[in-house]
Amino acid sequence: MLDEIEEITVTPEIHLLEDLLARIARGELRIPRFQRPFVWRPEQMLDLFDSIERGYPMGSLLIWETDRDLASLDEIAGLKIPSARPGSPVAYVLDGHQRLSTLYGCLRRPADAPRSSEQRDWMWWIYRGLGALDGDAPRSNRYRHWKSADAPPPAYLPMRSTLRTMDFLGYARELSGRASAADVASLVEEAEQVAQRIKSYKVAVVRLSGGSLSQAVEVFSRLDGSGRPMSIDRLVSALTYATPGPESLADRIGAIRERVAASGFGEIPSLTVFRAVLAVSGEDNIQDTRWEALAERAEGVILTSVENTDTALGRAVRFLQEDVGVPQARLVPYDLQIVLLTAFFHFCESPDARQLELLHRWFWSTSWAGRFAGANTAQVRRSLQEMKEFAQGRGSLHLKDLTARPFPGRFDMRSARVRSFILWELREFPERLNPDGSAFSPMESLSRSHVDTYRHVVTKRGVVAISSPANRLIMSSPPGISLKQSLIDMAPGVRDDVLASHGIPADAFRRLCAGDDEGFITSRSAELAARERAFMAHIGMRHADELIGEADIDTD
Repeated sequence: MLDEIEEITVTPEIHLLEDLLARIARGELRIPRFQRPFVWRPEQMLDLFDSIERGYPMGSLLIWETDRDLASLDEIAGLKIPSARPGSPVAYVLDGHQRLSTLYGCLRRPADAPRSSEQRDWMWWIYRGLGALDGDAPRSNRYRHWKSADAPPPAYLPMRSTLRTMDFLGYARELSGRASAADVASLVEEAEQVAQRIKSYKVAVVRLSGGSLSQAVEVFSRLDGSGRPMSIDRLVSALTYATPGPESLADRIGAIRERVAASGFGEIPSLTVFRAVLAVSGEDNIQDTRWEALAERAEGVILTSVENTDTALGRAVRFLQEDVGVPQARLVPYDLQIVLLTAFFHFCESPDARQLELLHRWFWSTSWAGRFAGANTAQVRRSLQEMKEFAQGRGSLHLKDLTARPFPGRFDMRSARVRSFILWELREFPERLNPDGSAFSPMESLSRSHVDTYRHVVTKRGVVAISSPANRLIMSSPPGISLKQSLIDMAPGVRDDVLASHGIPADAFRRLCAGDDEGFITSRSAELAARERAFMAHIGMRHADELIGEADIDTD
């Protein structure tokens, strides 16, 4: 159980950048290990220095001062960070890791730090170009990386020399020996101005004091900071980091995601895996868990459930790929379906044919009906309980009240109804033909791209139905020739087979050739909707009376 701790206090402050970096060097300001790794691109690092020189705010930092001993990084940007002196206050960076690591790694870099053409070395060597630089436009970013082990040009001020007087004097002496006498004075003066701006730069800091880690994380999760929000698995990882073992919950979830992606299914969101862990562990509230309560249980079932989740999720992914025909995670209509399937395969390792058949119907029915669109906590809890009872042979999946939503009138991948249509279309037309009669796999095309794989046939403005899925095809055409023209120009010997492979009825093709763009889309919509309804009837599902409907944006 978590100990009772006093309420957390929040204090806005202003600190000199130089003082913050000095606290890191003394081990008093630390990066907790549950933070995501350093991921900034080199150009982001340059932009940060440019903003500082111009006096722009770089966004506030969030730090937490506490007596608790959190696991933290002992190295930043390849530089060793000492332990804090006994009795010294210690603060942990909750928001600002990327910015502080950039500044510490560059401004506190020792003179003998590695230099090479490899990014891991040169990215930390940032220079400010002095004087007139070739290719510079007014107000352009004058900060540079030097991607070589050789010495940079003399007019490149190394940022590591701006905070320490002796290092700056050393650069000035070197500049005097390498630059012309006429330029030295002006270059040194400019360098002094840059150094002064760096040394005097002030940073807004929100300091949290006391309280529990869960309270600190709660404050962070509610802030509209400039950094990327911490993902839910890292929030929980923060709360559970003191548990035994070398890996955090976030590390384990990351490993599961990597294994799923390596299977060819693609990436599953961290939150989806985390909720699957909760479901496997026996939690009934996977939608809105209280983080404090979860932390209290972390040393028990939550962390030990990760391995079981890994196994059950693997079974769920194989079921989706092999039984249902879902090629990629991004096409699953609702992430909650992955969570519920994982729970099923955990509680039922060897389902019989009847269970698999009903599970197959469940996937299609809930997808077409929008069962999980905007599902609240109570609805998710009921769905999870129903799935567990079905897996354990104590109940069934109730699908009789589900009615499929109409054929979508708009192609938008954020719509679960559109993704359901795509999955059905991939099943209905597994092999496609290009206008020249050559065969290709639509699933392979989708694996290389996403929305852009589905190309418009009709592109003329003013066509009412132009956004319909019926106006989209996975098909290539010769360079410089539109998809529409490629269809019209097809050789008679391959035309019927090509049209059939894409679900284009003869009537729709005649309208396209006659210039009736609206008629083409309307005719193909009716054909696809009818074939889709036939499949719905085959699995025993009702369809809507309305033929065409809205494509609601309803991702979960």
